[in-house]
Amino acid sequence: MKTHVSVKVASHEDATRKLLVPVGLSTPHETPIRFEIFGGMHSLIGETSTGQMAALVTPEVGAELEVRYEFEAGGPGYPDAVFTPNENRFTRAAQDLVEDAVRTAETQKDGHAAIQALVNAAAGRFRYAHPEVRFNDGCEEIPYLACGLTEGSCVDINTYLIASLRAAGFEAGYITGYFFPEEKQGCCSDMHCWVVTRHNGVVLEWDIAHHLKMGTRDICCGLNPKPGDRVAVAHSMGLTFPAVGIDCEKLMAEPAWITPEGSLERAEVTIRRVQIQVAEAA
Repeated sequence: MKTHVSVKVASHEDATRKLLVPVGLSTPHETPIRFEIFGGMHSLIGETSTGQMAALVTPEVGAELEVRYEFEAGGPGYPDAVFTPNENRFTRAAQDLVEDAVRTAETQKDGHAAIQALVNAAAGRFRYAHPEVRFNDGCEEIPYLACGLTEGSCVDINTYLIASLRAAGFEAGYITGYFFPEEKQGCCSDMHCWVVTRHNGVVLEWDIAHHLKMGTRDICCGLNPKPGDRVAVAHSMGLTFPAVGIDCEKLMAEPAWITPEGSLERAEVTIRRVQIQVAEAA
């Protein structure tokens, strides 16, 4: 089985703007085998803390810009760099969050039970939503959410979860990509993210946001509690691309315009996925 993903990007009113585009990420479920840009020229630039490469795209004037990925089913697993802590304002836990995470983990009989408890604790602090102001906006560390429910998207929930897991001493990684809900028949409107943990060589995946969207706080490991398909394109938070003046950008996912100030501005995109069954060789 091969999966083709097309991301069409509407032009920017400033014709001099360039795009930053992730080139795809290997997971246990798929491997990126082709990356193409139509309607623009591109080169590769490097991110300093994770070693990821991204495409720097210069659109052709008057042309429709399209990014195409091809993924093959099956993969070598998540790169080791996914689990390497990169301390910055998007990953650093406040001291009271560290203390709470350690207490939560210490009450469990083993590491995997501790991870599950930290996942449940994070889920218990959020109500799924897309607030205009995120719970950690303007903060230099991830604040502890002591009581009540805080509105948060998949980005917010997983930011809190990653900080909690790492504060308790567990390997954890933040993955960005696209999720195509079953009911939308191969379409989606923006990026999605999820968390992976690695303990004693066992890698588990977590998607709290989809559980909350389905009305349950009984969080299980594994992907797609909400029916659909996904692909990964990048990982980690607090990314730096010196070649274009980007310093500690929160994340990289769908194509984004690079501003003159060295930040990323969301692009208007149309995302489609097609799966193709590949016949076995005789």
